[in-house]
Amino acid sequence: MATMQNLRAYRGPALFSYGFRPFFLFGAVYAGATIPLWLAVFAGQVSLPTAFAPRDWHVHEMLFGYASAVIAGFLLTAVPNWTGRLPIQGARLAILFASWAIGRLATSLSGIIGWELALVLDAMFLLLLAAAAAREIIAGRKWSNLKVVAIVTLLAIVNIAFHVEAHLSGLAEYSSRAGVALVVTLVCVIGGRIVPSFTRNWLARRGPGRLPVPFNRFDAVAMLAGVCAMIVWVISPSGRLVAGALAIAGLLHLVRLARWAGYRTMPDRLVLILHVAYAFVPVGFFLSVLSALDLVASGAGVHAWTGGAIGSMTIAVMTRASLGHTGQALSASAATQAVYAAIVLAAVARVCAALGPSHSIPLLMVSGVAWAVAFLGFAVAYAPLLCRARKL
Repeated sequence: MATMQNLRAYRGPALFSYGFRPFFLFGAVYAGATIPLWLAVFAGQVSLPTAFAPRDWHVHEMLFGYASAVIAGFLLTAVPNWTGRLPIQGARLAILFASWAIGRLATSLSGIIGWELALVLDAMFLLLLAAAAAREIIAGRKWSNLKVVAIVTLLAIVNIAFHVEAHLSGLAEYSSRAGVALVVTLVCVIGGRIVPSFTRNWLARRGPGRLPVPFNRFDAVAMLAGVCAMIVWVISPSGRLVAGALAIAGLLHLVRLARWAGYRTMPDRLVLILHVAYAFVPVGFFLSVLSALDLVASGAGVHAWTGGAIGSMTIAVMTRASLGHTGQALSASAATQAVYAAIVLAAVARVCAALGPSHSIPLLMVSGVAWAVAFLGFAVAYAPLLCRARKL
């Protein structure tokens, strides 16, 4: 009730009335614009004034630019639900958003302003986000949710390490893998909460039938195995040891997904896309096993995790949360379903580009176009909802 009263009392721009609004909208615009730009850089048609090597700029902005924006939108929207406290809005939300935008400019212009200043400006966002979320969770005494803040804090530390490693070594190899591992872990943590929950809620209205298995010890074991495998992978992505660890984690996460009764969700695309997104987690583990054994390129597993699990899950969360928190019916319109199809196509094409080098260029083009269509399509379709005040 207090949250709703605060929303009624708020008189500022609707865009800054709730955390999901600016971060989902501009995170999507940034994701949709950055990949075509990256393809132009990759083709040698464009040169950016960044201190990063071109590949590192691409990796950094996907992890600490677009993905971090969506994480912020989710976290700032979920925390009030977890704690019952008022949402961060108005000037405080605008400052958080401005720190994200400044970080994007600083990273891309780091070749001009210097890597040290770029590091400071870029690091502010995730540190401020972690601090703001921790303050709300501690004040609300919802201690179990601090694990999400811990992951965001680690992501902030890895972001700093990324700048330092890139400057000292030329390429941020370890920090890149650590960033991927942390965001995938966050997908597993959040996915493990929302996928079975939303699936159960929807299936319960469908009548008798199998329901998702509630979180239990098996889920904890799967999560622990995944975290341990990724730590080994961050340290050394090749060899039989890491291949074995990744294989075990992949199998456990595949079983975890199967326990959620996703095959029953075909009629509801809003729920189905959550299962499709999570399916890329075990696929990423299994492809990384093959990479560790030098059977396929390393990019196959990495892009199953990034383009597939992260890309699809962020789209799934953004669409559902935007509909729910703006008072819309929880149903996937034709535009939303087109966005889902585009992001899955983008992920599959990118993985195939890594698996089939002889066809990599056309597949990269297909993936890049589909990715841009997915995120810019979301921005176009959902901007009216995100920029307009909810009728309470």
